Amino acid sequence: MRFVHFGHSCVLVETENARILIDPGSFSAGFENERELDAVLVTHQHPDHLDPHRLPSLLSANPSARLVVDSGSADAVGKLGLTAAVAAPGEAFDFGGTSVNVVGGQHAVIHPEVPIVPNIGFVVDHGAFYHPGDSFFVPEQRVDVLGLPTAAPWLKAADAVDYLREIRPRVAVPIHEAVLASPTMHYDLFTRLSPEGTELRVLTKGEPSSV
Repeated sequence: MRFVHFGHSCVLVETENARILIDPGSFSAGFENERELDAVLVTHQHPDHLDPHRLPSLLSANPSARLVVDSGSADAVGKLGLTAAVAAPGEAFDFGGTSVNVVGGQHAVIHPEVPIVPNIGFVVDHGAFYHPGDSFFVPEQRVDVLGLPTAAPWLKAADAVDYLREIRPRVAVPIHEAVLASPTMHYDLFTRLSPEGTELRVLTKGEPSSV
């Protein structure tokens, strides 16, 4: 399995059978140039995870790609003239033999006065990779590679460390880092406080990496 991190929460997952792009949002760069995608998955409606300006052209350039979104994003993609499968926790999809299980349900709390929106996570190939979106949901599957949320209005570094220790993946790949001017301090903290057996691996943006 190979990965390309386009910055923030946008990750391309390449398995033996499929090329799956997750969360093409406004804080990410370069994903719009991808071709031969089998699926585009969206965890939730916030623009840093769903860029309404680039999504239509991305799908136009990838006519075989299936768009899968959460219930909160359905209206937004519909207004763009796009057809999408609306996924709910407990559902599963198959893309050329690569399985994706839908988990989670709600975005993490930003503030009591900020409404909570739907958020789904995607478990690829029964735990080979897990993208939680903006949540700390723990799936039932054992996770090999975790997309680890690094910084956001809804989390602090200690929360991310606790989540990392609860999931205990073989490899943690930091995502959702674009809100930081310099995320190195967070990466150093994750490395120092990772559970035994977990490696933190920071991917070079836009470059394929086998993890």
